[in-house]
Amino acid sequence: TDLRPLDILSEVVPASGLARGMRVFQVQGVRGFQLAASRPRALGFPASRLFIHCDCFPEEFSIIVTLRVLSVPAKVSTAGRARCGQGPSPMAGLSARALQRNEYIFTLMAEESPSVLVGLRYAPDKLHFLFWSQEQAGGWQTRVTFHNISLSNNQWHTLVLAVSGQSFSLTVDCSIPKDMVVETPFPASLSVKRASFYLGNRRRRKGVFTGLLRQLVLLPGADATPRICTAMNLKEAMLSVPTVLQDVPTKPASNEVLKYPYETDTKVTLGSPPPCTKQEKAQFWFDASQRGLYLCNGSAWISMLEVKQRLDYVEEYQNLVTNSETMGVEVFSIPKVGLFAATANRYTPPGSAIYKWTDGKFVPYQNIPTYQAQSWKYFTIGKKIFLAVANFEQNDRGQEFSVVYKWSRRKEKFVMYQRIPTHSARDWEAFVIEGEAFLAVVNHREGNNHNIDSVIYRWNPRTGLFETNQTIPTSGAYDWEFFTIGPYSFLAVANTFNGTSTKIYSHIYIWLSGSFQLFQSILTFGAADWEVFHIGDRVFLAVANSHSYDSGTAAPSNFYAINSSIYELNITAQMFVKFQDLLTYSALDWEFFSVGDDSFLVVANSFDGFTFSVNSIIYRWQGYEGFVAAHHLPTVGCRDWEAFHTAEGSYLLYSSAKEPLSKVLKLKTT
Repeated sequence: TDLRPLDILSEVVPASGLARGMRVFQVQGVRGFQLAASRPRALGFPASRLFIHCDCFPEEFSIIVTLRVLSVPAKVSTAGRARCGQGPSPMAGLSARALQRNEYIFTLMAEESPSVLVGLRYAPDKLHFLFWSQEQAGGWQTRVTFHNISLSNNQWHTLVLAVSGQSFSLTVDCSIPKDMVVETPFPASLSVKRASFYLGNRRRRKGVFTGLLRQLVLLPGADATPRICTAMNLKEAMLSVPTVLQDVPTKPASNEVLKYPYETDTKVTLGSPPPCTKQEKAQFWFDASQRGLYLCNGSAWISMLEVKQRLDYVEEYQNLVTNSETMGVEVFSIPKVGLFAATANRYTPPGSAIYKWTDGKFVPYQNIPTYQAQSWKYFTIGKKIFLAVANFEQNDRGQEFSVVYKWSRRKEKFVMYQRIPTHSARDWEAFVIEGEAFLAVVNHREGNNHNIDSVIYRWNPRTGLFETNQTIPTSGAYDWEFFTIGPYSFLAVANTFNGTSTKIYSHIYIWLSGSFQLFQSILTFGAADWEVFHIGDRVFLAVANSHSYDSGTAAPSNFYAINSSIYELNITAQMFVKFQDLLTYSALDWEFFSVGDDSFLVVANSFDGFTFSVNSIIYRWQGYEGFVAAHHLPTVGCRDWEAFHTAEGSYLLYSSAKEPLSKVLKLKTT
């Protein structure tokens, strides 16, 4: 007869709370354990606690696992990455924990031996079941491998492994089972005397499971698939789940404590903060003089009592009537003068406008002649203040220039400073490398030729002018994005169209030996914008894909409803790897901003294939889940977003490329 389910996961959780090395996370409404690699033996228990009446492992059984695997690839291909020159990798000085190729879900090991008696191990696209058979295999470990088992898609999965003699069957999410018959059968009498189960490891720090575990059950004498697959929702398909994972946590009353608290030490001091290193990680410090409570995260003390702002909702604050449709907007602050917004407007006359923040609103301040302006860039060099406009069309004399304006302190206006020949310019990017100032222009096309050079200019302090420093081939480019990582400087270009297709590579360049050299190429679809941002010590790069078009292939059902992607820097692989895809509608811009401790991304959705009246979306950073849609904002032909802050609060400004009306939105916080 079938025996009761043996809950391996619950045995690790003491009745008084969580074991050391375990944390609870809730993802997609489902809770699971995350395991730490620092104390693998703490996540173990004697097998005798499960096998009370018999010290042999069952001959026939099922193992039921519910888990969520991290989506970081274990092996990163170098395809799409380019190197220039010889010598070591330009990022060889950066270091990080190497990506693990094999992670143990559980093991059963004898105390006197390093060998695995029974174990389950996950590798990219594979699941290995391990067992030891002294009689049949000459004292060697047998491994049964199930191929093409892909679990790294940020979803919960339930696995049922049924074992009987030489037959092994794996069912993933109640799909068609994968059946195998192997030469070496599972032993009929596998002794578990003086053996212990280890959760997520094999008694070593290497190979610890990095995902989330919700269920790990051993069911002797039966194939558990019929019992599991009767549930309508696989998240609820469970034989036995630890109590702490079953209920959605509720906020305790003011005089209650958490049912499963974390154990920690507390330091009480007056005066300067005590050290916060890895040794003090998870310790509290109470500053008696300031009455502040802090938690050490391994490197810095984090305030636990400080009231942090949280984004509650977004409200319309100001309708900003513009000279004409607005292709881009730049918000900037001039010291001792005030806060300004420059709009890049489509028509001349009347050109583009600069607005000043006055009495809590943007009011017109200055008009500047422009020619189908696409964007503005504010920057400083020493005490000099500049504002550069990217003009898309020729002026009245048939000349094609973009213009750098300089702030006149005497006139308190921007005045023309330098005209630079450009070709349907889309964007300017200003940056400093090793104390030298640069200005890069994106040239979109020359006539009907989209495959032309964009130009990087260097500031000559002797002449006081920008001079050509380097040209880089681009294809219908829309945007430059400069960023630094440690001592390294990067410049990313958003290539949009090569004359026949929007499915082309955009490139990331690295500054080496006085010039930018190709670092990595990423396939994009009408890329219109790159946005770099940091969350903690992680570096991300988001691309806004505007449309999918290829003259040589059949037209898709919708050119504009496509994924835009977020990439994360993998220091071990020395490249950006895809982190998350988000469905967007002809996305033209990303803007990253923070409210309190929360991080957000807002996308400029401009067209869904039918109408320009389409919601743009604010995504909230949810940690393990990535970015999740939080607020839907009605916009019309949204082209650009800018986040800014004043003494009165935090705001978003969006420009419309389809009507002469931009809008200021206020972020309401609680």
